[in-house]
Amino acid sequence: MDKAPEPDGLPPSLRFLRALVILLTLTMIVGVIVIVAVIVTRMPQAMQGLPRMPEAIALPDGTRATAFTQGPDWYAVVTADDRILIFDRASGALRQTIEVSAGP
Repeated sequence: MDKAPEPDGLPPSLRFLRALVILLTLTMIVGVIVIVAVIVTRMPQAMQGLPRMPEAIALPDGTRATAFTQGPDWYAVVTADDRILIFDRASGALRQTIEVSAGP
């Protein structure tokens, strides 16, 4: 029995396909690294413009908060008794109270 001849390697079309797959894999890895780097470097700049949460909010006695929202110079608390209390951000003083009605 004679030994079978050793194969010469992959045909040229498969070598080209293999090179393309390796190139695509490297491109995807570099792309993911670039996207993560851009997100990490841009995120602190985006967070600087956001308003800060107040340290403490002094609500009137017997009031229970159910929601909170804020603007550049104010913040608002929605209470369980259907009122919106708008406070001044700088002083913490109550700026306005809005009664929320159930409808007509």
